[in-house]
Amino acid sequence: MRAVKGRHTGPELTVRRALHRLGYRFRLHRRDLPGTPDIVLPAHAAAIFVHGCFWHGHRCRKGRLPTSNVAFWSAKIARNRARDAAARAALRRQGWHCLTIWQCHTRDCDRLDDVLLSFLSGRSESKDGRRRRAG
Repeated sequence: MRAVKGRHTGPELTVRRALHRLGYRFRLHRRDLPGTPDIVLPAHAAAIFVHGCFWHGHRCRKGRLPTSNVAFWSAKIARNRARDAAARAALRRQGWHCLTIWQCHTRDCDRLDDVLLSFLSGRSESKDGRRRRAG
């Protein structure tokens, strides 16, 4: 498990490319925010988490538990899910909007673009409530 990357993963790079292609600018891995979101768009008060289906317990084909050592893996995935929920709740209390993008959803670029655009379309307010210039 030491070789598993936590940053700059393939799905994360795909989301970053999509955001850049759509004209958004962002910051990466802000350690001063709860949960250290993968992508942060401060102008939109938006935080994006890009989760691997296996590691964060997505209910898809890639998110299935291994058949060996089930107790260990189910406890580990449950802890990851609880930590993710706590980070999202803390961010929302601070005025941030959160989006989770799953690894399996990064395969379809058109769908990914639609999800990102719909998430960010109405978010031209800063987290302190002042309107920002769109675009």
